Amino acid sequence: MMKNPGWIDLQINGCLGIDYSQPDLTEEQFLKTAEWLFEQGTEVYLPTMVTSTMEIYRRNGELIRKAVESHGLQKHIPGLHLEGPFLIPSPGAIGSHRPDWTQKPSAESVRALFDAVGGFVCMLTLAAEAPGAIAAIQETRRLKVIPSIGHHLALSDCIERAAQQGALTLTHLGNGCPNLINRHFNPIWSGLAEDRLTAMIITDGNHLPPELIKVMLRAKGPSKVIVTSDGSCASGLKPGRYHMMNNDAVLEPDGKFWNPEKGCLVASSATIAKCMTYLESLDYLTDEELLQVGRTNALNLLQEVCGYQP
Repeated sequence: MMKNPGWIDLQINGCLGIDYSQPDLTEEQFLKTAEWLFEQGTEVYLPTMVTSTMEIYRRNGELIRKAVESHGLQKHIPGLHLEGPFLIPSPGAIGSHRPDWTQKPSAESVRALFDAVGGFVCMLTLAAEAPGAIAAIQETRRLKVIPSIGHHLALSDCIERAAQQGALTLTHLGNGCPNLINRHFNPIWSGLAEDRLTAMIITDGNHLPPELIKVMLRAKGPSKVIVTSDGSCASGLKPGRYHMMNNDAVLEPDGKFWNPEKGCLVASSATIAKCMTYLESLDYLTDEELLQVGRTNALNLLQEVCGYQP
């Protein structure tokens, strides 16, 4: 088994029953999650806020920023990942997010969102085909933040245009889309075909089947793949029924965390260490390639775009 070199996770929504988007989040709760994640083998991570109201973005963004700065955690938590609100509200693409809280992207709305969280942000996920997305991507790059596209139904023309204008990654490729899609023209194939975009994938054993992980790794190559846990507040909890992240969800004994009514997953219950252990067990990558997808690629992205210094 490969030794943990200090995994980097660009998408963690919470853990231990604590959601970074919950309106009553406290500093004590946030620090509790950080301590647990570090103990589980996560060295650097981006706390992720899903589609929320501006009030929640402002409140929790400021709370998290102050907690990180006051406890000297900047090298471990360099900023937020804002997964939304610039998503399309279509069923399937919106996943477990609240469609009524989505917003239309623009350069102005991006600046307003970043100002609301005190500029403490490293990554923004938005839908590539949303009207105004290109201007939002350009502004995101200008602000030295990573634009990632996902939770969309975008096809090649939109995805190519997004990459040309500065988008860098695909948020949890293979997820955040409807269960039934066109067999040839869909956001998964289009995302795989766009060589400029790095695919973030969730290798927890529930989000993607092994054969799809294998195809993604072969299509992109290890230099263009980043493993993320998409860990949720269910991480670290026992199996059972929970109301979390605005969903009535079930945590199965195998770690699957899902909403039976919507028929969609509600993020993940895994840590990135578990994701990397599962990926290693598939025997698709060498130790050097595992290091790339679990640490080096994410580190390079944070350094080159956000100016992060480990």
